[in-house]
Amino acid sequence: MSRLCVALALFGLAALLVGLTAGPDVAAQPRRKGTPKVVAAPPVAAPEPPATDPATMKVAKGFKVELLYSVPKTQQGSWVCMCADPKGRLIVSDQYGALYRVTPPPIGGKPGDTKVDQLPGIGMAQGLLWAFDALYVVVNAPDKSGLYRVTDTDGDDIPDKVELLRAFDGGGGEHGPHAVIPHPDGKRLTVVCGNQTKLTKFDTTRVPPVWGEDHLLPRLPDGNGFMAGVLGPGGAIYNVTPDGKTWELYSVGFRNQYDAAYHKNGDLFTYDADMEWDFNTPWYRPTRVCLVTSGSEFGWRNGAGKWPAYYPDSLPPVLNIGPGSPTGVCFGYGAKFPQKYQDAFFMCDWSYGKLYAVHLRPEGSAYTAAAEEFVTGTPLPLTDLVINPTDGALYFTIGGRKTKSGLYRVTYTGEGAANPPKIITVTDAGISEAARTTRLRLESFHTKIGDPAVDAAWKELDTKDRFIQYAARVALEHQTPDLWAARALVEKDPAKAIHALLALTRVSAPDPSHRKQTDPPADPALRAKIVDALGRIEFAMLADEQKLDLIRVYHILFNRFGKPTEAETKAAVAKFDPVFPDKNRFVSGELCQVLIYLDAPTAAAKTMKLLRDAPTQEEQLEYARALRVLRTGWTPELRTEYFTWFLKAANYAGGASFGGFLRLVKQDAVKTLTPQEVAALNPIINAAPGSVKLPEDEPRPFVKAYKVADLAPALEKGLKGGRDFDRGRKLFAAAKCFGCHRYDNEGGAHGPDLTGVAGRFGPRDLLESVIDPSKEISDQYAAVEIRTTDERVVVGRIVNLNNDEVSVNTNMLDPGSTVKVDRKLIDSMKTSKISMMPAGLLDTFAEDEVFDLMAYMLSRGDRTGPMFKK
Repeated sequence: MSRLCVALALFGLAALLVGLTAGPDVAAQPRRKGTPKVVAAPPVAAPEPPATDPATMKVAKGFKVELLYSVPKTQQGSWVCMCADPKGRLIVSDQYGALYRVTPPPIGGKPGDTKVDQLPGIGMAQGLLWAFDALYVVVNAPDKSGLYRVTDTDGDDIPDKVELLRAFDGGGGEHGPHAVIPHPDGKRLTVVCGNQTKLTKFDTTRVPPVWGEDHLLPRLPDGNGFMAGVLGPGGAIYNVTPDGKTWELYSVGFRNQYDAAYHKNGDLFTYDADMEWDFNTPWYRPTRVCLVTSGSEFGWRNGAGKWPAYYPDSLPPVLNIGPGSPTGVCFGYGAKFPQKYQDAFFMCDWSYGKLYAVHLRPEGSAYTAAAEEFVTGTPLPLTDLVINPTDGALYFTIGGRKTKSGLYRVTYTGEGAANPPKIITVTDAGISEAARTTRLRLESFHTKIGDPAVDAAWKELDTKDRFIQYAARVALEHQTPDLWAARALVEKDPAKAIHALLALTRVSAPDPSHRKQTDPPADPALRAKIVDALGRIEFAMLADEQKLDLIRVYHILFNRFGKPTEAETKAAVAKFDPVFPDKNRFVSGELCQVLIYLDAPTAAAKTMKLLRDAPTQEEQLEYARALRVLRTGWTPELRTEYFTWFLKAANYAGGASFGGFLRLVKQDAVKTLTPQEVAALNPIINAAPGSVKLPEDEPRPFVKAYKVADLAPALEKGLKGGRDFDRGRKLFAAAKCFGCHRYDNEGGAHGPDLTGVAGRFGPRDLLESVIDPSKEISDQYAAVEIRTTDERVVVGRIVNLNNDEVSVNTNMLDPGSTVKVDRKLIDSMKTSKISMMPAGLLDTFAEDEVFDLMAYMLSRGDRTGPMFKK
């Protein structure tokens, strides 16, 4: 491949680690009436390179991708959103400019027949929808962000009247207002806003309006100061009447969900963004698919304050995807595709150039899911997609951030294409799972109802279905506390008591960071009653999930009601100190926060032991963060060990904010020292990394250069009976697996998430992938080999592009280990046949240790399953 071709192929590269949900940043175009403007082709004297060739893409079997239109960037910009009008035409928007109406050729026609007309009056959209005989436009631009309605007043087929229905505060950036979609009731719209859009005024709310930060210990802001001071509840989703006058707040707690789509049964789904600067911290949350239920909260908070998925006052995702930049989504309804893909939830990842087909399966009142890479390419900065009901094809756009843009069409040409299956419509939905019916009934009580709502909710507070339990608590919070507070305080069932007391705590006192001057002070008498009721719950008898729920109630109670009395403090310490630490590391992490908040005498020593023994940097950082505010219980030796840890942590790798987080933790810890302690610890506090000799882990001796045949015969038998899963986790860390892979909500994000590996691999297949990682390499994690004219060879994953400079990550263990390559000097680029995962990771393990490691990796959620039984 020539240098020129490679340079053009890299232009607009999608494999960026910087998160994007493309957001316009310029003022709206002046409203203009008249015939649409037909835009001329780009000047012959300065031709632009075409958009990515579909021949270079990997496409699901039986499907065909056509490039219908390569957008001339200098004239029509970079397209970021799209919808279909009633005539089957597409309406698209330049991120920084006008709207265009695209008439695609018939299927089988020539792409050159694609017609593009500029529409007058409005632009810079990130949401487009044709509904109620109007074009609805969500503009994201400084001082012009809002929901607009555009109509054709004179019947000439050109929308000419622009009405602002609702202005938004906070638009113009990439986390502002985004999509508008039709509500399945046929009477409303649904509007999607990112976390830099301030909550707009709402008339009703499904979300109990008692949200808060709800951190027991002071929150760490972002290590680089991003969105510092921005409080929850983050990104929000609203239901809106067509005239834009009545707004219902439906869900909150997102980071930056760009789009959303309704399942045929009426359930709402979205694809939320991660914060890639949080890589390798305990608060990193991957991009994820969320079932957006009535009154839901998904726990985004700024900096290190993001709620873990197990918090009972939030909901977990249906599926974690990994690093990426979520953009447009839609279901396949109306597509002339096989049934599997009609039912799929399609979603775009801008940064890694992947169009996913997510296959949902009902589970309880919610869903589980699996993601399939439907279309992938480089560069392929996907921005939006739509099923055109006129021709049954899927259309998608690429572009954003002024990258090269294009319009593509996906059709099915495989087996049975001549006789496509029946197209499933929303009205054909026939799913009526009993559990889902229960959830929906509880959601109907997400307004003031009275005693019937209380009775219905109470029955489900102890269910193991997270979504039903959440819906029940939200129903309770919508009712007047006088109807149920006394019942909560005397409830004897532990599970019901925990969630009833959580509800009572939330509705009885505001979070301090959200307190208004008109709010009455928290009632210490009620706090005492809640503390007494919580104290009657026997901690040791609870399952791990219930322990986490109970501790969370204490977090919110002490945060909202303030410091407990001396007697309440003694009672809480007496309850939790004997059971700390717990065998579950997440329970220990939550318990240590309570004990540190209460200045428990043993908190320093016990938590330092956990820090000392923790096998992963995420777990270590969790304890170091909590200890930073503790003033009591320290000995000089413990203080020395704590501050020495920062010298060790300086060698850890993470996202762009990782170093800043460490700096902030250390700064807060120094503030807790007395002048005498500062003087004594000054040599360590001010020591430069590497200047102090630290204890080194004893190197593991070489055992054997294993081959699959050495271990496979004994593997199945070796997994059965008596496997040490805790040792397996430590070996997972010793083999550096956590450096690249996430497992059970900890670890790196540059390799595949291995949490669900048992569902994808058998024991032998997993063993083979570890011993011989280059035998089969996922396209998503393949490296490239770049050769330059100055005789350099660079092997790694392309992670960024800035003008003519390509950044290549050459070490997956360190997200910051990048090499810069000048595009103009590239002579050739090809996919590397060598995996970035090193071989020989097991060569220092005894056979018994290998089996513990394999058992740990295969055990997620099933440590008593048949695989491990004798």
